[in-house]
Amino acid sequence: MTSRDELADDPTAEDTGRPSDEDPHPVEMSLKRLNIAGLMGRFKVARTVVNFELTDEQRLMQKTAHEFAEREMRPVSLEYDKKGVVPWDIIKKAHGLGLDTAFIPEAYGGGGIDSVLTHVIVTEELNWGCAGMATGLIGAGLAFLPIIHMGTEEQKKRLLTRFTGPEARLGALCLTEPDAGSDVANLSTTATKDGKGWTLNGVKRFITNGGIADIHVVFATVDRSLGYFGIRAFAVEHDTPGLKAGKVEDKMGVRASHTAEVILDNCRIPAHNMLGSDEKSAFYGAMKTLESSRPLVAAGAVGIARAAYEYALDYARKRKAFGSPIAKKQAIAFMLADMKTKIEAARLLTWRAAWMRDQGMPMNKEASMAKLSAADMAMEVTTDAVQILGGAGYMKDEPVEKWMRDAKIFQIWEGTSQIQRLVISREEIGEL
Repeated sequence: MTSRDELADDPTAEDTGRPSDEDPHPVEMSLKRLNIAGLMGRFKVARTVVNFELTDEQRLMQKTAHEFAEREMRPVSLEYDKKGVVPWDIIKKAHGLGLDTAFIPEAYGGGGIDSVLTHVIVTEELNWGCAGMATGLIGAGLAFLPIIHMGTEEQKKRLLTRFTGPEARLGALCLTEPDAGSDVANLSTTATKDGKGWTLNGVKRFITNGGIADIHVVFATVDRSLGYFGIRAFAVEHDTPGLKAGKVEDKMGVRASHTAEVILDNCRIPAHNMLGSDEKSAFYGAMKTLESSRPLVAAGAVGIARAAYEYALDYARKRKAFGSPIAKKQAIAFMLADMKTKIEAARLLTWRAAWMRDQGMPMNKEASMAKLSAADMAMEVTTDAVQILGGAGYMKDEPVEKWMRDAKIFQIWEGTSQIQRLVISREEIGEL
């Protein structure tokens, strides 16, 4: 390997210690010198080290999602929050724009956008509009992911095209159980091979779109003694006998989404609805699904926090106390500064994790860091927004109390904040 001293002795790598007037850019010249020394090829140094500029496609998707959120979601978000029902009219309009299927491969009728970074940009805007409504749309996407990650070509064509037709359809990811949330290996839902098919028995809990989804992707075990290696995934269609909707949950937040138990009572499905191979565990597919979804969850938290911050900022500029806007009071101004800084920092962590995924780089730790940071930040920012509005913020007439309630779930689902810390610390500490 070429040493730093050898580089200095190389006449082609002459360096005066400062950029000359002829240097177009000192960083550019440094990259040229590395290229001359053969180091760029050896270490694959990227010409653009950091670039925060969005592509034309990303800007278009961001604009489309924001305008939809502003026009269709925001005006009715408090109404649907109070009712606690699924906004089918909003879901149908989102489907008409392709917002729910944009990230399904084009071969199966989707928009064909495969960038996770683009996905998180869209997700932030939709959650800025209403986290409850966005949850229903994203919950459908969680059913797409295991089919994309684990399904055969035949399964992808048969199942994914169900979502990309003219009619809006929802999907559900059925992983959580009464005694198995983060502890996936402890699943008690069973899958028993029965001739040419499988029989599923068990109860899934806290399932977004549970019971109303067109396709439920159910994780079950073929043998509990095998732990992770006994887990398989199955696509269960809505009208399958033995698939039942259980208790519908009355939630604290994200109330414009449907959350319910899913009961599998001798639910028999054909063999071709088991995703992937009978010989291969679906545990890694489940982990890949969660890993892929964590930047999306983080982006949702950023969207809620941004909504709360913008509202609190506008209020602080207009609300007067002691003869001047409260935004001029240092106590409030510093709160707003902290809120803005936390939002921007969480977004950058989220974008980094998404970018790494797009580059095919391992990002399990980075996804957990993004999700942890964004979820805790959203809870802090929305709480501060309520504080800035004072008594008004505590009332249901103002949206900040809704955003505060919505934010809490982001510290719980897709792996609690404690689980994210466990993932991060294990990767950092390693084997001792």
